[in-house]
Amino acid sequence: MATKQILNLARRSRKSVPSLSPRLLSQSNRSASTSPAVASSEIIAPPAPNVMIYDRLAESMKSKIKRLENPDPRFLQHNSPHPVIVDHTKFLSAPETRVTTLPNGLRVATESNLAARTATVGVWIDAGSRFESDETNGTAHFLEHMIFKGTYDRPVRVLEEEIENMGGHLNAYTSREQTTYYAKVMDKNVPQAIDILADILQNSCFDVERINRERDVILREMEEVEGQPEEVIFDHLHATAFQYSPLGRTILGPAHNIKTITRDHLQNYISTHYTAPRMVIAAAGNVKHEDIVEQVKKLFTTLSSDPTTASQLVAKEPAIFTGSEVRIIDDDIPLAQFAVAFSGASWTDPDSVALMVMQSMLGSWNKSAGGGKHMGSELAQRVGINEIAESMMAFNTNYKDTGLFGVYATAKPDCLDDLAYAIMYEISKLSYRVSEADVTRARNQLKSSLLLHIDGTSPVAEDIGRQLLTYGRRIPFTELFARIDAVDASTVKRVANRFIFDRDVAIAAMGPIQSLPDYNWFRRRTYWLRY
Repeated sequence: MATKQILNLARRSRKSVPSLSPRLLSQSNRSASTSPAVASSEIIAPPAPNVMIYDRLAESMKSKIKRLENPDPRFLQHNSPHPVIVDHTKFLSAPETRVTTLPNGLRVATESNLAARTATVGVWIDAGSRFESDETNGTAHFLEHMIFKGTYDRPVRVLEEEIENMGGHLNAYTSREQTTYYAKVMDKNVPQAIDILADILQNSCFDVERINRERDVILREMEEVEGQPEEVIFDHLHATAFQYSPLGRTILGPAHNIKTITRDHLQNYISTHYTAPRMVIAAAGNVKHEDIVEQVKKLFTTLSSDPTTASQLVAKEPAIFTGSEVRIIDDDIPLAQFAVAFSGASWTDPDSVALMVMQSMLGSWNKSAGGGKHMGSELAQRVGINEIAESMMAFNTNYKDTGLFGVYATAKPDCLDDLAYAIMYEISKLSYRVSEADVTRARNQLKSSLLLHIDGTSPVAEDIGRQLLTYGRRIPFTELFARIDAVDASTVKRVANRFIFDRDVAIAAMGPIQSLPDYNWFRRRTYWLRY
């Protein structure tokens, strides 16, 4: 609580912050009455008069963390307080990603692991809700539902039984820029899975009766999404940050569009956006590249070879970041939640890797999980020690021409002021004061999370398909880790000055948010007045 009082004092007054906490002062006074020598050794010299209040606040926070009572030795037993740089030589032996481009522009990419007994094969398409109009918003997601409702050769029952009989898993998802259909099967069933994917993408019949039936399914799904606060917050965040641009639309689309989408809309979307140059067939697991290529040549024969790329379509309607906010006051919700975001980097931006490291530096924290007071992220330490949030998560979202970088948090209504201050202080600090140890720790955490993310054939196939769509190639882990290791404290400061220092922010908030500071308060704290 002493730190919370210091935080409040730093915001409301220009007076100097005492260098001693009340607890340490009481210890010093007791020691003075018994042993002057001990007392003099415990007294901390007051800070120099020319030290800024923000520096004194940071030092008091560090001393608070160091004086944590009775740290659990089991937690610290195998933990080094000094992060080290790791050797990545072993990743040079990683499996090769082979890519073949067919004459019509369709790319086939595989990563073979002959020791596996399963495989994942899928189609990654450079098309999503971003490429819709206001009238057709929701078509890409509607199409994802309808693609599994039967083809001319495979009625829906036959399709479902075929997948069930082979013990496979057929799934799909739609994002703002990509659509994916993939199947995870035993290695012996890979040819059959490719045949099914080719059939549903080229020969779906889109029965009118099933389209009408699927409207109710999507409307129910929309109700479920609206019951997930995090999904709602990020939809509102995109809507306000990229207002009047396609990237600001939701993936599901408005209810009015769902009720009016027709068979013609679905077929037009396929013929326009499901073209060979914008598609990647990716496979991972116990597969052979030559076999996959030959089968794709045989089966994917009716795709359009229109050379128009997604990047050309994005250039016609670019996403423009707008500093703005949207607030929905709802006192029936027990917890308040909000997201603060800056304009981020695109996939191919040279600074996108540095923003990934900065996201790891800010970290995440959850009240129900362990840790907090001992975490590397100083923002997580602030939140955990002062108990000013239920959960907190830094995010870094990339798109073809822009991105979003910020923090999402949930908290009790009476903690919003302190939480907002802690978030903006730690974000702005990236422009001023960054330690090499914190950057090294964040790099190690980022590399570990990237490796943990591709544990399995499905994540590997997803990584191949996504990277071929965004970068045009699969970046080897040795190269990606070299880029991450090239980020140091000076790089973080430079990138923070580009994206954070004195930049507009986008805010989305929902719940009992009356005590959340206003937009100008957030905007003023994108920089420090250090003079």
